[in-house]
Amino acid sequence: MSASAEQETAPIANSRSGRTGSVFRSFGSLFGGSQNSGDRPHTPQDGDGYVEFGMQDPDRSGRTLGTFAGVFSPVALSMFSALVFIRVGYIVGNAGLYVTLLQFLIAYGILLFTVASVCAISTNGAIEGGGVYFMISRTLGLEFGGSIGTLFFFANVVGSAMAISGCTEGIMDNFGPRGHFVSGDSHLPDGDWWRFLTSSMINTLQLLVCLVGAALFAKTSVIILATVTVCLFATYFSFLIVGATNNTIPVPGDNILSNTTTFLDYTGLNATTLRDNLGSHYGRDYTSNGKQVDFSTTFGVLFSGVTGIMAGANMSGELKNPSKSIPYGTLSAVAFTFVSYIILSFLMSCTTPYFTMQNNYLFLMPVNLWPPFTAIGILTATFSTSLSNLIGSSRILEALSKDQVFGSLLNFVIHGTWKGNPIAAVAVSWCLVECILLIGSFNIIAQINSVLFMLSYLATNLACLGIELTGAPNFRPLFKFFTWHTCLVGLLGTLIMMFVINFIYASSCIILCLILVIALHLFSPATQAAQWGSISQALMFHQVRKYLLMLDPRKDHVKFWRPQILLLVSSPRSCCPLVDFVNDLKKSGLYIIGHVKLGDFKGIEDAEDNQQWWSFLDHMRVKAFTEVTLSRSIREGVQHLIRLSGIGAMKPNTIILGFYDSEAPRDFFQNGSSPYKTDDFNNGEIQNFPIRRDGDPKQFQIQEYVQILCDTLRMKKNLCLCRNFQRLDKNFISMSKHVKYIDVWPINIFNPTSGDPFDMVSLFMMQLAVIMLAKWKHLRVRIFLCEANDERTVGTFDTQTPQIEIFSKMKLEQSLKELRITADIVEIQEWSRDTDFSRHARTLKQFTAQADNVVLEDDDEVGEETLNRSLLYMQRANQIIRERSDQTALSFIYLAAPPKLSAPDFAQRSASYMELLTELTADLPPTILVHGVSTVTSTTL
Repeated sequence: MSASAEQETAPIANSRSGRTGSVFRSFGSLFGGSQNSGDRPHTPQDGDGYVEFGMQDPDRSGRTLGTFAGVFSPVALSMFSALVFIRVGYIVGNAGLYVTLLQFLIAYGILLFTVASVCAISTNGAIEGGGVYFMISRTLGLEFGGSIGTLFFFANVVGSAMAISGCTEGIMDNFGPRGHFVSGDSHLPDGDWWRFLTSSMINTLQLLVCLVGAALFAKTSVIILATVTVCLFATYFSFLIVGATNNTIPVPGDNILSNTTTFLDYTGLNATTLRDNLGSHYGRDYTSNGKQVDFSTTFGVLFSGVTGIMAGANMSGELKNPSKSIPYGTLSAVAFTFVSYIILSFLMSCTTPYFTMQNNYLFLMPVNLWPPFTAIGILTATFSTSLSNLIGSSRILEALSKDQVFGSLLNFVIHGTWKGNPIAAVAVSWCLVECILLIGSFNIIAQINSVLFMLSYLATNLACLGIELTGAPNFRPLFKFFTWHTCLVGLLGTLIMMFVINFIYASSCIILCLILVIALHLFSPATQAAQWGSISQALMFHQVRKYLLMLDPRKDHVKFWRPQILLLVSSPRSCCPLVDFVNDLKKSGLYIIGHVKLGDFKGIEDAEDNQQWWSFLDHMRVKAFTEVTLSRSIREGVQHLIRLSGIGAMKPNTIILGFYDSEAPRDFFQNGSSPYKTDDFNNGEIQNFPIRRDGDPKQFQIQEYVQILCDTLRMKKNLCLCRNFQRLDKNFISMSKHVKYIDVWPINIFNPTSGDPFDMVSLFMMQLAVIMLAKWKHLRVRIFLCEANDERTVGTFDTQTPQIEIFSKMKLEQSLKELRITADIVEIQEWSRDTDFSRHARTLKQFTAQADNVVLEDDDEVGEETLNRSLLYMQRANQIIRERSDQTALSFIYLAAPPKLSAPDFAQRSASYMELLTELTADLPPTILVHGVSTVTSTTL
């Protein structure tokens, strides 16, 4: 095989090519289970990559939690949080009972649909540390998973700060000025900075618990839930037992009302009070400097208190039977908290005037049978919620660092882990909580918290919706009570309510999420995305398949023609400039890089070969596919590629090959000055994609190469032969002021007559030149009008020749105008001045597909003498082209069809044909020999 054919794309082969799941700390471990359970690596099964359930002994695998302790308790405790004792009265007092019930229905409706999505995803595979982040990243992929995981991390940080703020509020209202448990002047000092100091002390206490006793706290979730439940039921009984009393509910010291009023009323069960509390009475929030309360603020506070539905799903790795525990435990906890909130709201409406609820958010304590019940409930619920969020945020940060989502930026988190406890992650979370505490107001923090959690729930519904719509066979969740309708309703509900709560917060979070998605797409390591899989790939497959079926080749029209290219290469090492060039030439069309390997199917390693080819595409940054076939001969392999490459209407219409000559291939991977230099394809002493070294025998002969050209034209494909592309330097062309032109030579040099020079081949060449002009905008297209004496006009009057030239130029100008092509026309007179050209044209035909129509006269030279004269003719033609190519970046030259396979002495004719082409293109700039077989231009609308 010729060296240049190998170098640029002659279709030979002979190239040899030569998951580890991340380990996570369980986010859910704060609710129970083994502290080291998160250290078990996620090992995918052979095949689909999903973990099978029920295939191992739960006791030996560390799965020790049941439904109640592992799911119900953490979910219920997280959903009570600070809302149950501190802010239900604030919501009912401002929004009224009807609107409050409506808000609970909306919030729990969103939660119910989201729970269905959570249960579906969580029962389709084992969930490790990170909760929502883990589910979304392994479903939607690295970009969305990493961005939503980051925002979910901040949601937990804000949730921790919100709970601390509620705890501080409870402490100050109990032990501050006018506190329920103080007398005289023995009270804690109050004020914004005193509250911040108190919150910081609580946050620091949480830090110590996280560093010392997080595992111990995790095992007490059932006891904490029991304590909160007892305090809640004590509140119910108090509403039913305590009657109407006056002057029992003090006005908080931070309420401006305290300057004029000392106590607030409480009526007990009263129909008038219920009637007054049915409608809305929006007032002002005394904890936010008198900010006006409305529907959005009350809903934001309400939703922030019920955002704990993910706590059970986070425990998948610790549950004995996750496929049963997660749905039952989560749904039962949602139902339990919903009923508890509805009962509490109704009893408040029946017993407490709205004015009282608006001006004392902790009025439950004075009306309780034993006030310490409420104090214990507030402190227990808020502190446990805050601590669980702090631990959860640190586990999410640890998961992000182990996944290398942000590269080496979070490596300090991995290095800062001691005995399985991510100390560095806890410290970062603690610092961020301190920053959020500077906001001060519980209600403002609650709105931010709600928006962040809603965005996480939106992504969860989106993940489940996407994977359901793709119809992926491996999506077989054991939880069946969901459809794409529930996912869509949950998605739209969260999206709408995000903006209802606060338009600015919602917009900011979405913009931040999109920025993170783009940043992770551009800078994150690609290996993680490959290991996890991405829903985007499944969705794209689904849509591409649908549109491919709709793309009907029978409806093709020349107006919308574009090149769909099959580039045949021998070794990527030697054809990098051509691969890069064809990527520009494809004009958003199909681009396939084809390769033929000689041999049989014994011992073939397709997977490894394919990985190397995809790596090559990544290295070249081209938008292309690869097709590698195995065949007993190069010609047979090329036939396979031409006939079978592509799918449906996306089939190649243009075949590009490298030129067959004697030049030694260049290794662009090893050339120090090459822009394609890389060591990625060197495996020690073994090179992937080896090339023929200088002096090595070629893989196939000229005759087989010409047969490939004939096969291409017989299959009605446009044909391009590329030579001298090892000289192509795109950077030099873009910067140089000397290089100015893309040349088109629309004359058939093998038959230079005065026939129509604007045939199908010439128009195809012009189309390709204009395509490249769109890439090299600073260049101009230059068309050479070469007039030759037709053998029928030889011996006629010379006065007719100028008329023929003028007519041809006018016709070309008119054609270019109709085709909307801007080009310079350069007239060439050499052919018309020398009548020997006509004589040579008659003899040159015998080397092309027109040989059957050639009738040689008795005095026509044959054999070696004829070839020598033809070579001299080609040398002269080459000189004409070369003299005008000093400022040329690229040349398109008319390629005469090769001799027919049925021609006598085909082997000799094909060798002569290639020898003539070699002489024609010697020492030219990068050159493409073009033969078009289809109409590619249109002058109609």
